[in-house]
Amino acid sequence: MTATTQTPAPPSPPATRAAGLLPVDPVLRRLAVMTSLNSFGNGLFFPVSVLYFTRVCGIGATHVGFGLTVAGLFGVAAGIPAGRASDRWGSRRVIAALWLGCGATMAAYSLVDGYAGFLVAAICYASLNQASWGVKSALFADVLPAATRVEARGYLRMVTNVTMGAGGAIGAVALQADTRAAYLALILVNAATYMVPAVLVRSLPLNPAAAARDAQSTAEAPAESRWRAVRDLPYLAVTVLNAVTVLQFSLLEVGMPLWIVENTDAPRWSVAVVMIVNCVLVALLQVRATRGASDVPGAVRAMGRAGLLLGAACVVFALSAGLSPLWAVAVLAAGAMIQVFGEVLSSAGGWTLGYELADSRAQGVYQGVFSSGSAVAMMAGPALVTVTAVGHGFAGWACLAALFATAGLAVRPAVRWAERDGEWRGER
Repeated sequence: MTATTQTPAPPSPPATRAAGLLPVDPVLRRLAVMTSLNSFGNGLFFPVSVLYFTRVCGIGATHVGFGLTVAGLFGVAAGIPAGRASDRWGSRRVIAALWLGCGATMAAYSLVDGYAGFLVAAICYASLNQASWGVKSALFADVLPAATRVEARGYLRMVTNVTMGAGGAIGAVALQADTRAAYLALILVNAATYMVPAVLVRSLPLNPAAAARDAQSTAEAPAESRWRAVRDLPYLAVTVLNAVTVLQFSLLEVGMPLWIVENTDAPRWSVAVVMIVNCVLVALLQVRATRGASDVPGAVRAMGRAGLLLGAACVVFALSAGLSPLWAVAVLAAGAMIQVFGEVLSSAGGWTLGYELADSRAQGVYQGVFSSGSAVAMMAGPALVTVTAVGHGFAGWACLAALFATAGLAVRPAVRWAERDGEWRGER
């Protein structure tokens, strides 16, 4: 593991300084274009996916949910081998192949006419898509300068939020139309938004460190570095703690709608208020949040604060029960704002630790491990949130609050362990 720390990034590094709507750095600008295309396509499809399978393909909702869970399991398993492939053949080549596969399997959804076809397509898509998460992180490590890499990820996350929201708005039109043709059009457009970035990514230039590493045969990398991530206990500990913070996304996407409808007197439209507050504030704050978490000490502080903020947000959400509709909306909005600060800090801190604690000779497999931890959290999150917060009210929210706070504060000793362990290669 690399345990060295970096000099904090300057307040406004050239990489993310905007020239019009796009950053001046040409590599980040091209990444922003690719991200915009792909997230716009995903925004089109995600709101309509379940309804397409149930209303057009005629598959029962329970069967769809089970099939997507099975597909998610395959996706989790695909992350580490994909990361190893990235180390072996290069992140650009592997991510291009994965995105082409995602586009092809997404297009295959248009041919589904029964449960067997749905299950095969869902497993293939989930495996390729989730495998691409870790490889994409390795790609960022290969093409972006280390000094601005985390802030660049913050910028790309802002781009993702904005363009996915735009796609979701158009997807709502298809929902209103509720026709096979409308659903198929969104599926095929989403497939195309994988294909175009797959072509563009091959021409991205490597940063000097990655170029020097690429000039050598990756087959010459020591065997212990190729698979070390899967038995690197300190790194796995940080991965698990980061995964706990990732549960917040299930809290927003699954827990909050159910909590608002079943446990509060807030109007149903307050679900949209919480989501809008989240999207707008993440877009405004994510890049700024990365500037204080660009090195390991800053990331540790960010993760600790994030855990406490997420815990506080859970307590505030719990207080919305039993209030009048107006006060319930106000309390929910306040909780959403607190949660956003925790979200942007945990994202920035997690990105930095995922990179800086990894063995630089095997970023692919390390990022595969890190992204697999997040994928497990995303898969398990809905059930956990439903059982705790929705099922047990204030006591359940308190359990989640304690979980988030404990995970955030436990990052510091885990990172110290990782830094001590990193001395095995004499890099400190």
